Amino acid sequence: MESREHPAGFTSEPAKQPGPGVPPELAKPTPKKSDPVFTLFKEVIELIVVTLVLLIGIRFLIAEARFIPSSSMEPTLQIGDRLIVEKVSGHLRRPIRRGEIIVFYPPPAEMGGKDLSNDPLTVLGRLTGLPFLPYEPAFIKRVIGLPGDKIRVQKNVGVYINDQLLDESPYVKEKPQYDLNALGDVGNRSNHGNDLRPYKDPKLVNEPIVVPAGHLFVMGDNRNNSEDSHMWGFLDQNRVIGRACLLFWRFFAPPRYLEGP
Repeated sequence: MESREHPAGFTSEPAKQPGPGVPPELAKPTPKKSDPVFTLFKEVIELIVVTLVLLIGIRFLIAEARFIPSSSMEPTLQIGDRLIVEKVSGHLRRPIRRGEIIVFYPPPAEMGGKDLSNDPLTVLGRLTGLPFLPYEPAFIKRVIGLPGDKIRVQKNVGVYINDQLLDESPYVKEKPQYDLNALGDVGNRSNHGNDLRPYKDPKLVNEPIVVPAGHLFVMGDNRNNSEDSHMWGFLDQNRVIGRACLLFWRFFAPPRYLEGP
């Protein structure tokens, strides 16, 4: 087939005809080359989305890593320790046991009355752990009282559970230097300067310290340097993040499991 010459002097290629037996309307057009910038942008977005989904899935369903910033759990946990907080048992509805070490979001009273649980950015920060999202501190303590337990603390002696002295020699740093005999004894001034008196109602001050349903009584192993239930009261189990199960980083020490009761 001969080529045709345009009036301007250019020669055009002959038009390609579809193969024999193929209708012209079904002939495939020549694919256009995609814009490399658009392709790169699309791949980056897809990578970000996949990464976020994996982060949320792992942190929400399985486990997350945590850093120990204070001495409240000495000698069991030291400043700078890094540990794994598992969440599988919580999703499987396994009951929390006395003696276990748990990580949780502190009660709003401890944080000056601020409850960030309904803030969308804070919730996203909880799920992903991304550093540029709002930071919500978490506490780590040992479970001492379970729902229904009666708690009493005697200065220089220890903790009584249902009038039985609890054997804490394997983990506690020293004897408590305070007494807790009734709800009115719960309270102190926090490190944030908040005056914590959760049970100052005259109807409650003389009531025994009995853990209500759906709550826990938690304490740090370093009893005299720990902001815990002896200051802000019972912990709602809905604020529990998970159970500390593995200490995977400490200078000059091998990894070890954090044994429960």
